[in-house]
Amino acid sequence: MNRTDELDQLNAVLVGPDGDPLVVSALVIAGTAGAGKTSLALRWAHQVQGRFPDGQLYVNLRGYDPGQPVTAQEALHRFLVAFGVPAASVPQEPDAAAALYRSLLADRRVLVVLDNAATVSQVRPLLPGSADSLVVVTSRSRLSGLAVRDGARRVPLGVLPEREAVALLRAVTAGYRSGDGEDRLTELARLCARLPLALRIAAERAASRPHLPLDDLIADLRDESALWDALSTGDDEEAETVRAVFAWSYRALSDQAARLFRLLGLHPGPEFSLAAAAALAGLAPGPARQQLDSLVGAHLVEQTAPDRYQFHDLLRAYAVDQVQHEEPATERQAALRRLLDWYAHTADAAQSWLSPAEDRVALTPPVDGVRPLAFGDYNAAADWSEREHANLLQAVRAAAAAGDDRRAWQLAAVLWNAQSRSAPGADWPAVGRIGLDAARRLGERAAEAHLLVCLGMASTRLGRTAESLECHRAALVILRELGDRLGEAHGVNLIGLSHLRARQLDSAARHFEQAVVAFEVLGADHWAATALSNLAGTHCAAGRLPQAAAVVDQALAAHRRLDNRRGEGNALRLLSAVRREQGDAPEALRAAHDALDIALGLRDHRLEGYWLLALGDAQQAGGRLFEALTSYQRSAVLHRRLGDRGREALAWHGTGEVYRRLDRHEEAADFHRRAAAAHHDLGDAWHEALALDGLAAALHATDPETARGHWSAALDLIAACDDPRAAAVRADIAGRLPGSGG
Repeated sequence: MNRTDELDQLNAVLVGPDGDPLVVSALVIAGTAGAGKTSLALRWAHQVQGRFPDGQLYVNLRGYDPGQPVTAQEALHRFLVAFGVPAASVPQEPDAAAALYRSLLADRRVLVVLDNAATVSQVRPLLPGSADSLVVVTSRSRLSGLAVRDGARRVPLGVLPEREAVALLRAVTAGYRSGDGEDRLTELARLCARLPLALRIAAERAASRPHLPLDDLIADLRDESALWDALSTGDDEEAETVRAVFAWSYRALSDQAARLFRLLGLHPGPEFSLAAAAALAGLAPGPARQQLDSLVGAHLVEQTAPDRYQFHDLLRAYAVDQVQHEEPATERQAALRRLLDWYAHTADAAQSWLSPAEDRVALTPPVDGVRPLAFGDYNAAADWSEREHANLLQAVRAAAAAGDDRRAWQLAAVLWNAQSRSAPGADWPAVGRIGLDAARRLGERAAEAHLLVCLGMASTRLGRTAESLECHRAALVILRELGDRLGEAHGVNLIGLSHLRARQLDSAARHFEQAVVAFEVLGADHWAATALSNLAGTHCAAGRLPQAAAVVDQALAAHRRLDNRRGEGNALRLLSAVRREQGDAPEALRAAHDALDIALGLRDHRLEGYWLLALGDAQQAGGRLFEALTSYQRSAVLHRRLGDRGREALAWHGTGEVYRRLDRHEEAADFHRRAAAAHHDLGDAWHEALALDGLAAALHATDPETARGHWSAALDLIAACDDPRAAAVRADIAGRLPGSGG
């Protein structure tokens, strides 16, 4: 398949009329389904790779897949990781991710291939914005907006010329068949509408039956074409031709392989594993692998990695159509239940490693034919959770769409504790609300309370304190109605955390003290130690260092006795803060490093990002300013990835403090200003005041009047705070602001 004319058009882009390179920044290869857009783009990319010495990027945007398309943000995440940005450091906000992407491409010559785009919105954020790089887009749409606004050049792609279509058939069947006449191959090419995807499938069918006359194969295909002609609306002749070829190849499968193919149309995610396919079909892994090998051999499924597979979007649509028409509703329901049970019970097995102290969901026993995975260690469970994150989210939606409320809420609940530790914080709440609605429809009050608790914790992590309190209070009402004393103790502790995040310190301390007593009475030692840590953090926030030191020592000893690594790390973070304020910088640094080592061992980006703040503070206290900058910057990008704007702003504030100590006041002011704005948006008056204090200090030498305004605003924000730390901050600001009455 030469595609000589199209290749010439692509090559013409590289050199303009005056010999200047890259006269456009984007190319759109537009053509009908199955026209070979992807193969042309990749072939050309291989030919010109020498002109792009800094590499090539590729992503399938799945614009026409029956499932969810890949968003620009998801594509940016993949590209930034490919450039060496740690996954947890990729900005979560699309504009920030796009800005980082363009900055990394600014001085590079890179070829970017965006395959299977459906809309301009998928593409535009992925344009590099530099003259040295080039984007090649493949699409069934003309994407006219790219040409009008972004100067893209369109390369229309039609069907193959007859000679090239016949050559493709000969190339695939070479070594398997001989003696096929030119006229018969031409007729076969015509029936395939000279579309490369259809031609390859037809040629594979012919190659697999070397002794069957080509006339018989053509007659079979003509029969399928007649069937589709009868069913067709006539709106898209080429698409109907492709479907006829699919049907021709599908009918040649064994009954077992054909059944698996159509059942895979029920899988809700973008790709699937061998084990998931086996569960869907109710097969053991061995037979499932054999059937998948048959589908791969027939070009009906693509293998992307060991035991990982995906559909071409057209083939997925065809599988969806086949399963709806050929499988009885009872069989479809049974297959989907097997798949959902496999995901739920395997996620539960992952939770036993990822969050062993959390309550396990009492799952519906798996139906016959389901073989959930087991994991040998923490890393194996974490790997699975990361690979299956998108599929697990889609599984919740699939259960709800099927009207299976029990599986919907159970999947949502188990996913909360089994989700990837690198997953964006905003991913789970949407499916959590789906699960909550399902539990309410069933009238399952305990499940409703459980999901309210999870949604409350998710809201806390996203800095939505009011939403968090609302969820936890609603859950507490239900837990008290049910007489669930342990759940009630958890609720009290979690409400305390919401108050702590909102700096309502006296209320937080009361809740934690109540929780400690309740957990101890119930013999819940793990959670009693956790509530002790929270109480220590409250004393530290209030500036009550003797009380904080005493309680954190108790908590650390308890966590170590229980071998609770996550709890130990949190207590070490608090110990670092206490020792730093007591003037023991070396001990503060050691404790922070130990905490961070635990977070890294757990592969928990949320803990890593938070505990990096403690490390940065300890490094700053010890005079290790450039090391502190690195820690704060790592924390900022982690929290941006996780969607925690409040803690990202804390990292900006720490960065501003370091720049002030380095006498880089303009940069310091920029970071303090960003921190103050974020805390203001979140309604966090305390941290807004601290950021304004830092901003005023950075501006004071060059703009004392503006600095005084910021200090006055800071005093107003914390006027009602009555804890020792707030009093000390007010006194410090008042000392720099005569006449404040501080």
